Parts: sequence; structure tokens; C-alpha cells
Amino acid sequence: MPNMTAKILPVALFVTLAAPATFAQNADRQFHSFTSHGNTLEIVTSDGRYLIKPYSAAIVETTFVPNGEQADARSHAVVLAPTSVATTVKDTPARIEFATPGIAVNVDKRPFRISYAYKGQPLVAEKAGYLKQAGKDKLEAIEFALADGEALYGAGARAVGMNRRGHRFQLYNKADYGYGSRSQLLNFTLPVALSSKRYALHFDNPYTGWLDFDSRKDGTLSYETTGGRKTYQVIAGDAWSDVMANYTSLTGRQPLPPRWAFGNFASRFGYRTESEARATVARFAADKIPLDAIVLDLYWFGKTVQGTMGNLAWDRDNFPQPQNMMRDFAAQGVQTILITEPFVLTTSSRWQDAVRSGALATTADGQPYTYDFYFGNTGLVDLTSAAGRDWFWSIYKGLKEQGAGGWWGDLGEPEVHPDALRHAGGSAAAVHNVYGHEWARLLAEGYKKDFPGQRPFILMRAGYSGSQRFGMIPWSGDVGRSWGGLQSQTEIALQMGMQGLGYMHSDLGGFAGPVLDDELYVRWLQYGVFQPVFRPHAQEAVPAEPVFRAARAKALAAEAVRLRYRMLPYNYTTAFDNNQTGMPLMRPVLFADDGSASTIDTGSIAATYQWGDSFLVAPVTEPGAVRKDVYFPGKDSAWFDFYTGERHRGGILETVGVVPEHIPVYVRAGAFVPLAPVVQSTKDYTTKQIELHYWHDETVKASSGKLYDDDGKTAEAFEQGRYELARFGSVVAPGQLRIGIATEVGQHYQATPRAYTLHVHHVTKKPRAVTLDGKALAFRWDAKKEVLTAALPARAALAAEIVVTLR
Repeated sequence: MPNMTAKILPVALFVTLAAPATFAQNADRQFHSFTSHGNTLEIVTSDGRYLIKPYSAAIVETTFVPNGEQADARSHAVVLAPTSVATTVKDTPARIEFATPGIAVNVDKRPFRISYAYKGQPLVAEKAGYLKQAGKDKLEAIEFALADGEALYGAGARAVGMNRRGHRFQLYNKADYGYGSRSQLLNFTLPVALSSKRYALHFDNPYTGWLDFDSRKDGTLSYETTGGRKTYQVIAGDAWSDVMANYTSLTGRQPLPPRWAFGNFASRFGYRTESEARATVARFAADKIPLDAIVLDLYWFGKTVQGTMGNLAWDRDNFPQPQNMMRDFAAQGVQTILITEPFVLTTSSRWQDAVRSGALATTADGQPYTYDFYFGNTGLVDLTSAAGRDWFWSIYKGLKEQGAGGWWGDLGEPEVHPDALRHAGGSAAAVHNVYGHEWARLLAEGYKKDFPGQRPFILMRAGYSGSQRFGMIPWSGDVGRSWGGLQSQTEIALQMGMQGLGYMHSDLGGFAGPVLDDELYVRWLQYGVFQPVFRPHAQEAVPAEPVFRAARAKALAAEAVRLRYRMLPYNYTTAFDNNQTGMPLMRPVLFADDGSASTIDTGSIAATYQWGDSFLVAPVTEPGAVRKDVYFPGKDSAWFDFYTGERHRGGILETVGVVPEHIPVYVRAGAFVPLAPVVQSTKDYTTKQIELHYWHDETVKASSGKLYDDDGKTAEAFEQGRYELARFGSVVAPGQLRIGIATEVGQHYQATPRAYTLHVHHVTKKPRAVTLDGKALAFRWDAKKEVLTAALPARAALAAEIVVTLR
């Protein structure tokens, strides 16, 4: 939705912190004593006390409680329970060392200072530590010292460059309507900093404030808040994959979405009538362009944008038979997603009901707080109150029972959130950044209570640390339909994936502005094949759906959609990995190089990225491009062009040619990639026939891959034993390639009899023989493409070994 509202923000947030001299200096902070009780180290100082406790060997939490305050144990982000981690305490005249098997916390007594090391290597240290501004705004800060050359990532969704050091970021979720190549403030402002030294600092407090990534160029990282806890966690790891796993173990992992969420969406602002929605779905079927969902914007509950928000009931004039419509769509494998907002206008049909139910945020004297914004005079649902949650969920439950397949939560920053408004959970400043998080929690918990076993689809424009555990599908807001808008999307998605929200995606084609640019549209959809959710969406002046575009754009867009469906087995398996390990679906190339300076210095860290473990993707983000610089990570690796088979050496920046039909895409040597036949919707999806592609290279002596499958709809299917997991392995010996397949079947799952067609790429000479479990197997060898193809017979729970004799 466009951000057409007045800018109403707390005045305090526009007051920057003064120069360091304005703060009380910490040189006078004195160490008094320490005690160790249970797994917690308590340090008493002249101005407060520190509580330090481990969550694991690689995660330690530090809380500072100033004198006169009480410790607040409540966290919106953390779900990991502190465990009995082996710790040691060493006390010397100069220092206390509190150590886990991984992280050591060193507390220097005079002058007082806290520093952190991981397996003997320094990570980060408090600089001035806790500070409080002396002025009227009373911003509180925690300062850390940065190393020279240390790159910083995090702070939520921004578009300022991958290394975000040098910026001061406001922590106040806010839409940026029509943004392009740069945006300093967007809908997800997460209090997380990640370092090229492979650690993360998570500031466990949703209050509004600032996160300063060394904007003064004096080697200082500073977390600045208007109130709340002074708590942070240090998360470390040997590799980036460990940091991701540890951070998501702390804040929660993303459950698998329903499989249809990986298909194609029809979406615009908006479909005004039932007949228009039906005609759109029918057009996709007629043109044989796959489709899995249609998204209904504001017009499903009102004929006009203004004056109707909060109705949240079908406009029966324009949608006379919504239940029949949704049932008919579902029969075709198309889910209906409904937009909802947390604003209830005083002119809406539900206003009195919301007031009677006590569902709204209030004034200081307990009356519903009302104010004007673009859509009308409004109140705001209080998602921190039991009454607000119950009232809102009753609406969702009723619509779900009618047949709604998923939810779109819009304007959930909240878009306009006056500072004087009061929530049951605290002030607007305390609740603002966690409002979308609480909204997603409402839906996730509602499903667990009333629709157990079903996976919700929760599309949201704002959230907080840990929102991924509720199944939140975030998107990057109202990006402009421009090349600059496309250019910023990779950075936003990569950064959010590093911060746990691995499903960040964009309105494909761009949202804002009546721009008809077929080249831009196609390039955006080609990029969309390799991002978490494939959802073209835009204002209706120029159609977002490929079925309504010009012939050439339509044909190229359709090819992108069909490739997306071919990749369902790979994408779903990558989503499973995210669920199990926290590794994002889109991964920066620095993960492959483990953060080496050579990668960071290329300048192309966000221009090229990995899609899952196997693909390297280089979106085309400039008009008329005929070449592009691509960084191939991993100096000892090799990459193959997905379309031509051309081999590229890793560890270099190379200029490659660009064609209109697709963007540059490469596959890692040694990768296994399962692909499937194209279906009209995932309703017809099956893994009975799988193309198993393997990219052979002599430099890869052993490799592995997998294919995960379940019914695509049962919540926690893996945990319940309702799954199938095929594991692939390869071993290269002199003159021989061995490929193994072993299938694990959950105890409550019926295995799929599966026929694999094996494609081995980069086989430069015709093999002498191919065997399956010791018996000769027929094969084809394409000399031009250098591809060996062999069909394996269908078997349930297949276990097999294929031996390719190369010479």
C-alpha cells in the first residue's frame, strides 16, 4: 500500500545524541564486587550491576541494571532457554574471566571494562559501556569499540550499501513510499549488528532509538534507546553458518511455509470485483502460466480506499459470492490471500464493535485514541491487550472458515502511531517496533489453537527480531517501479536473511508509479525466480500480472514463472535447510569466502549472491545491459553457467555477457540440483519424476546434496515423522565417478515411488560404462553440451549407487 499519510513521529526520535562530551563519562565507574550464582555472573559497580549469563557456548547475554532500576526479564525476541553451560570463573587482582567453552567474558576492574573473546580470539569490547544523556531527552546508550577495517551489517532493512559502517540508523519502523536505489529507513529496523569478524550483537529491546555504526568515524558502535532494557547478546561462531545457526537458535527458526507459497502469485492494488478476480485467474489458466495464489487488496471490503478501512467483511455488491469464489479458486489450486490492516476507522462498520470489545489502543484516561490519517479518522487495534487480540483473531477465524487461504498484514509499522497513544503493553515508543511482530504472533498462535496442523501464510510489512519463528513472510515495502528500486532489493533481502528473516522479498516489477518498462519488468521477474517469494505486485495503472503484458514481455515472464516451478524441489529443500539451520535462502557471497577482505573489496558483494547452497545469481539491474561483472566466490572452487555449461574459476571478478532471455545464473561444481516437471499449480506437484542434475568437476573429490519432501501443508511435518529425505553423494576416484542415493522416510510417511533422470554435467568424454548397483545402465552422452543422461527406474525408498567409468 502507498504511504500517503502525514508524518507523525515522536519528537524525541529526531534529536540526535550530542557529542561525547555531553555524556557522563565512565572513567569514574568503579568495580565493587562480583558473585557467581547458578550460571549467572553478577558484577556490582558504583552506578549499577551487570548480569552476565550464557545461553550456549557461543551465546552470552549481558544486562546492565542502573542503580534505582529493577531488572526486566521480558524479551520479545529470545526463545532459547538458558541451559546448563559449563562455565569457569577466574578472579585475579586485575580481572575476572567468566568463560564458556566458546565465549570468554573478561571484566577488567580498573579501569572498568568488559570485553569478549571467542576461542581465544578477541571479538568485541564495550568502549564507554553504558551511558546516559544528561539532556532532556535522556537517551541511553551502550558503546562498543570496533577494530580497524571491521565491516558491519544489520540494523534491519535498509539500502545504503552492504557494509553499513559509517551510518547512524533510526530504530523506528517506517514506510518509505516509492524509494529507489537508497533508503535509510524502512519497515524493519532490527536492533542487530553483525560483524565481518563473525559475531553478532543483538540488543534485546524493542524501544525506539538509534543504532550507530561508527558514524563519527571514531571506531564506535553505539546502541541508543529512548527507554527499556539495557540487554544485549553476543553471538559467535567459527563460520558464518555457525553465526546464523546460533542467532536463530536464540530468536527462533522459520517454520516451513505451505508449499504453494513457493509458486506464482497474481496481485495488484487491486482487484475491484469478484468478476475481475475470476477473470484474472482464468487468464492464467488459459495462457498456461502457473498460478498458486491471488491477493485481494483493499477493495474486497470497500468500494473506496478512504472511509472503509476496518470493515474487514466482504463488500457483497462487488463480491457477491466470496465463499464460492474462494472454493472455486482452491479447486484450481489457487489460494485467496486477503489484505488486513490494524486500523479501524470511526466510519467503518466495525467501529462500535471494536469500542465495545475494548480492542483499541487508548488515551491516557482509557478512551479509544482516535486520530486522522490518509484513510480517515481511525483507532488502532491494541495487539498487546487480550481484548484486542481476541477481537482481531475472531475476524481472522471467521474469514478462514469461509475459505481464505492466507493473510496480508499491511501498514503494520504501524504506519501512523502517535506518541501519546497508549497500549496495554506500554507506550507507543515501547510497542512501535514490535507491533508487526505481535501481529504475526497473533496469527501463528491462532492457527495453533483453532487450526492445528495447518501452516499459515503471513505476509507482513513490519516486524522485529525473531519474527521469523511465527512464519512471517516479510516484504520490502512500496518500492518504486524503477531500475534504482530493483538495484536495492538484493541488499535488503541479503541483510534481512543474515538477521534471521530469510523470506524477505520484493514486489516483483516494483510497486509505486505508473511506469511501463517491459525490460525492467522482465529483469525483476527473472531475479524473482531466485528470491524467496515470487509475487509480482503493483499499482493497477500498469499491470503487474504477466498475462496482461505485451507479447514479448509476457513470453519472457512466463519462462521465468515456469523455471520457478521447475525449481520447486530445490527451493523447497532450501527452505527446509533454513528451517533446520537458520541459513538464509539468499546468501551473500561473503559466506562462501567466509568474509575474506578480497570479497568485501570487490564492490559487488550485493550484486551477486548465492541462492541456497548451489546457485550463484547475478541480477541484471541496468537498462540495456549487455555485460555484467560477476564475482565467483571461493578461490579453490568452480562454477558452471546454468544455461550454457561454461566453466568459471572461483575467487575472481569476471565480466560476462548478458542476454534478454535470462539473468546470469551459475551452479557450484559438485552441486546436486533436483528439478521437477512444470505444473499449473502446486496442487498437482509431485516428486515421482525428478531430474537430478549433478555438476561434475575433477577438483571436487566428494560432495553431497539432498531432496526434502512432505505433503506441503502439515505444520511441523518433519518433527512428526511425516517426510521423505533423499540424500545424494558423490566421490571422484581416478577414472571413475560414484553417485549414491539413500532415502530416509519418516515413520508416519508413505514413500513416493520415484524415478530419477540423472544428468551429469561437464563430462568431457564419452564414458566407457555406467552401472546401477553393479548392473549396466543405458545412458546418453551429449558431446556438445558435455552432459551424461541416464534414467533410473522408479522405486520407493530408493537406495542406489551409480558408477560412471570415465576412462
